[in-house]
Amino acid sequence: MDLTISDELLGTFAPIVVYWIYSGIYVVLGLFSENYRLHTKQEEDEKNLASKGAVVKGVLLQQVVQAVVATLLFAVTGNDSQDTNQNVSLLVSARQFVIAMLVIDTWQYFMHRYMHHNKFLYKHIHSQHHRLIVPYSFGALYNHPLEGLILDTIGGALSFLISGMSPRISIFFFSFATIKTVDDHCGLWLPGNLFHIFFNNNSAYHDVHHQLFGNKYNYSQPFFVMWDKILGTYMPYTLEKKVGGGFETRPCKDHKDD
Repeated sequence: MDLTISDELLGTFAPIVVYWIYSGIYVVLGLFSENYRLHTKQEEDEKNLASKGAVVKGVLLQQVVQAVVATLLFAVTGNDSQDTNQNVSLLVSARQFVIAMLVIDTWQYFMHRYMHHNKFLYKHIHSQHHRLIVPYSFGALYNHPLEGLILDTIGGALSFLISGMSPRISIFFFSFATIKTVDDHCGLWLPGNLFHIFFNNNSAYHDVHHQLFGNKYNYSQPFFVMWDKILGTYMPYTLEKKVGGGFETRPCKDHKDD
């Protein structure tokens, strides 16, 4: 009996499994990392407007939609992985990764920004994500279903198609993108976190966006901050230690609101 799992099946479901495993790790770490929190556990419980049960249901719904779209996408594009995957060099794979990162960043920046500036879309769609004023790991994909489809699912499909990556490469790319997205919402500033070392777009950067003072800034996600800097929506901030433990993001004093 052939028990081989296809690249398409892994490309569809591996990011979902990775999401819950990685966010679960952060949930456990959060229990012992009070001194590395960007917000206290009390703030997380009091400020957020969505229950954790509602968040889990919302994320699962989005992941069902993502799985359906991914299945259709792989079916339409066909399966050439058996012939070509072994011949893809590391350099080609790296180029595809970078292209996919730039594509998904560009798509999500402009769609995300538009959802903030269009009052109807913000009120009826994007405001659902901002019910989590204090972000936490498994709330990373808590969105209105339509937003999840537009920003994440379509953005992912475009990055897959434009980069030209194979289903096998997509397993690694979308798992990596999932880990990065969860990390950006984890609400922790842990020492030695490689994402904080190599990316300016990190949990503190995105925490600014979730606060009232940064709601119209720091739209970039999940990798780079270039569009915020190019188009003037970058809010510089400081990360300061709080007296009782933990950290706090604050806008720089010399920042001028437009």
